[in-house]
Amino acid sequence: MKLDHIGVAVRSIEQAVRTFQLLGFSAKETVSIQEQGVRVAVLPAGESRIELLEPLGDQSIIQKFLDSKGEGIHHLCFCVQNLAQKLDEVSGTDLRIVDQLSDRGYGNRKVVFLHPKGTHGVLIELVEEP
Repeated sequence: MKLDHIGVAVRSIEQAVRTFQLLGFSAKETVSIQEQGVRVAVLPAGESRIELLEPLGDQSIIQKFLDSKGEGIHHLCFCVQNLAQKLDEVSGTDLRIVDQLSDRGYGNRKVVFLHPKGTHGVLIELVEEP
């Protein structure tokens, strides 16, 4: 399993991109994922990337995160070969799925989130490799 990306909740993608540019990063693209209520700026980082996450509205889960915790790391995402198989492997453990397997993330890939209560306080996203 490899680190796919680190999701960072931000209030303004434009401001955050400028900050990360000072560190040597550049935005590859910015897309909106309406189903998740988020705008995403993708910044390549070696074999992985940083995804800056800006809410699309007040009901966005990212807006709720910003309201309660402020800007910062929202989640870690790891690639798996077969998402359904991985979920079968962890069923019956303390790992709890936050959403359904049918959810789609950046690049229209299948994703699921694991609740932080089962992962030592870290929201984990699993994404199926294309």
